[in-house]
Amino acid sequence: MTTRMDEPSQPAGPASGTHFREAPTEHVGFARIELPNAEVHYWAGFFAPDEGRTLFDALRAEFWWERHRVRIRGREVDCPRLSGWQGDATYSYSGLTLRPAPWTPGVTAVRRRIEAATGEAFNSVLANLYRDGNDRMGWHADDEPELGPAPVIASASFGAARRFLLRPKRGRARSVPNVLEPGSLLVMRGPTQRHWLHSLPPTRRPVGPRINFTFRRILA
Repeated sequence: MTTRMDEPSQPAGPASGTHFREAPTEHVGFARIELPNAEVHYWAGFFAPDEGRTLFDALRAEFWWERHRVRIRGREVDCPRLSGWQGDATYSYSGLTLRPAPWTPGVTAVRRRIEAATGEAFNSVLANLYRDGNDRMGWHADDEPELGPAPVIASASFGAARRFLLRPKRGRARSVPNVLEPGSLLVMRGPTQRHWLHSLPPTRRPVGPRINFTFRRILA
């Protein structure tokens, strides 16, 4: 994870809204987010509302949540969220090394469902619990060498809806705002991580907790 910052940030784009366009893809239900040098697709209702609420409660209870410390701009800071790592491989980013916990039943079921929809095989997942609007994720790209040159990141969201921003790594283009709804699935693949950063900014609006699972494949 190439990290630019893990501090509160104000989006440069509009205050709300999405940039989704219905587009023919190999999987029914996905809409494409139109970005140059990127392959990003979004499925708003991948999990039905009742199923999503049940999964939120079950996954929050079965996962082992921790508050990690990462190195940002040469100093160690507490992550502004709770996290956990499951899978078959060790993963390192921002000075933090995550050793995998065993797959739990609920996470395994979600992984298999996503693998069937995307045609991908994932061997690890990074989970983040955003307890309220103060918890956040700074600008970064999932571009570590162990993910390969064109990683596939499948991101499932449960709980409260939150804004998700994308912006190019180079240039001064405005950030592109989207809303990740409960039960949704966002898939980034191809050159996306080479050319784009993404973040989940804080919000002053009253908002409930959100769980996000980002499935990936560690190559080495």
